Amino acid sequence: MSPSPEAVAHMEARARLVEASGRAARSVWRQVDRDHLYLSWLGLLGRLLAIVSGGQLAAARGAEPWLEDLLGRDPDRPDSSRLVAAALVGVDGGGRPLADVLMAPMWAALRQITAGRPVAQAMVQGQALLDVIVQTAVADAGRAADQVAMVSRPAVKSYVRVVEAGACSRCVILAGGESSVSRAFQRHPKCKCSMEPITADHKPTAMSPKAVFEAMSPAQRRKTFGKAGAKAIENGADIAQVVNARRGMTSATVFGRKVQATSEGITTRGFAGQRLKRFEKVQGQRYRTSKTPRLMPEEIFRLADNRDHAIRLLFQHGYIA
Repeated sequence: MSPSPEAVAHMEARARLVEASGRAARSVWRQVDRDHLYLSWLGLLGRLLAIVSGGQLAAARGAEPWLEDLLGRDPDRPDSSRLVAAALVGVDGGGRPLADVLMAPMWAALRQITAGRPVAQAMVQGQALLDVIVQTAVADAGRAADQVAMVSRPAVKSYVRVVEAGACSRCVILAGGESSVSRAFQRHPKCKCSMEPITADHKPTAMSPKAVFEAMSPAQRRKTFGKAGAKAIENGADIAQVVNARRGMTSATVFGRKVQATSEGITTRGFAGQRLKRFEKVQGQRYRTSKTPRLMPEEIFRLADNRDHAIRLLFQHGYIA
């Protein structure tokens, strides 16, 4: 199998959820009062948060059922290591609160208007940024859930990248790459790629970049690699030489951060806060907050010495029960 139908179906189901979340967010953006952009967006923000958080939760909840259908029940897996899907909701891939990140499209549009750009043009640019934020946040929550659920299964040792035929050139040349299950997934904004676990009994044959290229239509090849690039590959050029593999690819949407952490869920009432402890009173906060930074899953995978260490950290930071 290359990859399994279940893995492809899982990726496609998430892509549909991502697209639906994006459409719903765009419908909210179209309700903005252009004459009172800031106040209008504040009034719509609660509705938008519900849409994006709902999409994230649905994406995260799909991880455990998919793995059980694909691999069956793991007899060596402790019942206490189940994924906590809600732990991945309410923040973007870099751990920043969604309420803060979702203000960015409004600020972007205001900057354009202040610079003298037509309002219609500013709104289009703001919507484009909103689309990137929403779709990436939902997809990241689903991928993080997949990886946390895989790490907590002793039978899963590694994973292969699952790439769709219409993927961008950066993803195509990473197709079929096998990675340790505790190694962060490489992706770019609005990336739709997914992963499939490898176990002793489940060994999907990785789909190579060349196979992905050959599965593309001529139009898809030109769109993905450009006319000249597609022609060069068709004439035998190495795909990796045509494309810069890592351009725009990251394991987290983080700008200038040394530690990828989040402040979500770390109060005395939060699930993660109850585990992290070390509470202190913060001015303006109703509940005491943990002084220990809550690491995001990808930061845990980067810092962990080994798989057992990663599982302990995932438990400590509230991602598995």
